[in-house]
Amino acid sequence: MTVDYDVVIIGGSLAGYYAALAATQLRATVALVEPKVDYGFTHHHALTEIGKLAQKLNDAPSFGIHATHSHTSEECHISMAWQEAMLYAECVASNLKEQHSLAILAARGVDVIVGSGEFQSSPQLTFAVNNRLLRARAYLLASGSRPEIPEIDGLQATGYLTLSNIWQSLKGATLPKNWVIIGGIPQSIEIAQTLARFGCRVTLVVKHPYILPYLDSEIAMLLQGQLEIEGVRVLTKKSVTQVRLIEDKKWVQAGDKAIETDEILVATGHQPNLESLNLATVGVKWHRRSLVVNDKLQTTNHRIYACGDVIGGYDFANIANYEAKIALNNALFFPRLRVDYRSIPWAMFSVPMLAQVGLTKTQAKRQFGRDEVLVLRQYFKTVAAAQLRDETTGMCKLIVLRNGEILGASILGAESGELINLIALIMSQKIKVKDLANLSPVYPSFSEILEQTAREWSKQRLNSNIALQDFLEGFFHFCRNWNL
Repeated sequence: MTVDYDVVIIGGSLAGYYAALAATQLRATVALVEPKVDYGFTHHHALTEIGKLAQKLNDAPSFGIHATHSHTSEECHISMAWQEAMLYAECVASNLKEQHSLAILAARGVDVIVGSGEFQSSPQLTFAVNNRLLRARAYLLASGSRPEIPEIDGLQATGYLTLSNIWQSLKGATLPKNWVIIGGIPQSIEIAQTLARFGCRVTLVVKHPYILPYLDSEIAMLLQGQLEIEGVRVLTKKSVTQVRLIEDKKWVQAGDKAIETDEILVATGHQPNLESLNLATVGVKWHRRSLVVNDKLQTTNHRIYACGDVIGGYDFANIANYEAKIALNNALFFPRLRVDYRSIPWAMFSVPMLAQVGLTKTQAKRQFGRDEVLVLRQYFKTVAAAQLRDETTGMCKLIVLRNGEILGASILGAESGELINLIALIMSQKIKVKDLANLSPVYPSFSEILEQTAREWSKQRLNSNIALQDFLEGFFHFCRNWNL
């Protein structure tokens, strides 16, 4: 069979874009179908940064910085103009779109095809789009996902926003003052804090005991406390049962609480964009929330691979790009690479930032046994850099085996997104915790917390080894007497 491409990538997610460029760098022929990247996430990150800056400016007097005006002795109050902030976010999104334009893709050798299509199995496996049949050695599904809308009585009639349309709907509009956010996923927590920093009253409704079910519980409680300090009302172990519109006001019933609000954001999860691809005809199985793939990211049709949101999990760009790298190499060459998420970090852009890699304490003890796992922790208030910047809220937690192997890390604090990358590299290279304890980081810097946390390993081992303690006491007693 003659083929036109080495790989055809279906879907305009960032992972699909990344895979297309990677394929051309390997000198493969590649087509990218339906390249419509959503840059709504850019608005959120930009607004988060504005909120952080405004908070710093409001805290300036504690650093001895006072704003004054020549015409008045009143202290200058820092306020945020919503539409000006949105304009800045729009500019950032526009710059990113330009850098990821279709023209740049085409110039680098990608055959860009705008349009929707579907798989065909007869007489051979092809992808049909715009009256063309695309024949390839392999296909990669990177079509992303869309918000999943729960079945809540009255929700559709009352109206709501989702993660995909919230910023678009607020463009040129007045920012609603009262919000109810339904769902405990990273993006919902980020948006709740951002809206609170813009002066909104926010209620976050989560059905789990903690704001994130797969997070270390101690870290989750610390983050929840920070949200509540900033004015976010967090309702855990609550399910929304009904929504009503009463006299132009929206009412949300969350457990035994009725909440009046101006706007509702539904952020309970995602479901893959797969329905229109005719997957059943080509033998690809999928569930409501994800495709069925093996650890080589092959679907149940061995010539069709998948990456990113379509295979489930949290919506993190770095994880989707990692999957795209594995899937693309298996599709172009021989399917030998397997995904291994143990040393792939993820981060949530809260303030302070939260980052995690590997196993949590609960997962590690379940897998290796309670007696084999040590938990090392240190607080940001012990770090000089944190004191200098007045960013002392947070902690670093390392999960290690008694032999010093690092199984995971959870960090809540300033620069945690950068710190977790170092831990991920250490884990991927099988470097032991004792080597991390020998790190001599720049002083003052936030990297100190990694060294301080790692040093807890030797302290715990010594405290639990009575024989070694007795030997050391005897040794130093002998040395003192010998010197005399």
